[in-house]
Amino acid sequence: MQTETITQTNIKQAVPFLWTTNMEASLRFYVDGLGFSMVEKWMPEGKIEWCLLKLGEAAIMLQEYREGLKPEGILGLGVSICFICADALGYYREVTARKILASEPFVGNNFWIFEVADPDGYRLNFESPTDVPEETRYSEWKQKTPNA
Repeated sequence: MQTETITQTNIKQAVPFLWTTNMEASLRFYVDGLGFSMVEKWMPEGKIEWCLLKLGEAAIMLQEYREGLKPEGILGLGVSICFICADALGYYREVTARKILASEPFVGNNFWIFEVADPDGYRLNFESPTDVPEETRYSEWKQKTPNA
C-alpha cells in the first residue's frame, strides 16, 4: 500500500510534550538530575517558557503553563513515558547518585525497569532488556550477583 510506505519512511521520532507548572524546577530535575541537555528554547518574555531536551537519542519538550491556564487535576494521570536504555541499572545508579528518587528496579516483560516522577508527577520509566527471571528485584539480584 503506497500510503503506508510514505508514512513509515516520513516519521522520524515521537517527542513527548509535557506541560509544567515550574520550568526552573523541571529543568533542575531533567538537566541536573537526569542528565538531559537543552538543545532548543523559547524565551518570549525573558525566561524559558518552552524547551527541547535530549538525552542520547531520546527527546522531550517542556512548556510552562502561563498564569491561569493550568487545568484542574493531576498532570499526566495515566501516562508513562518509557525510555529504552542500553543499561537501565547503570543509569539507575547514576541518577540516584544525583539524589533523584527512583523506584527499586525490577524485571518485568524481560526488561529491568525503574521509575521516577518529575516535579509535576509525570511518570518516566527507564528499561533495558535482560534474561534475569521475571519479577526479580534489584536488591535480591545484587545479593546473588555481588560483582554486578
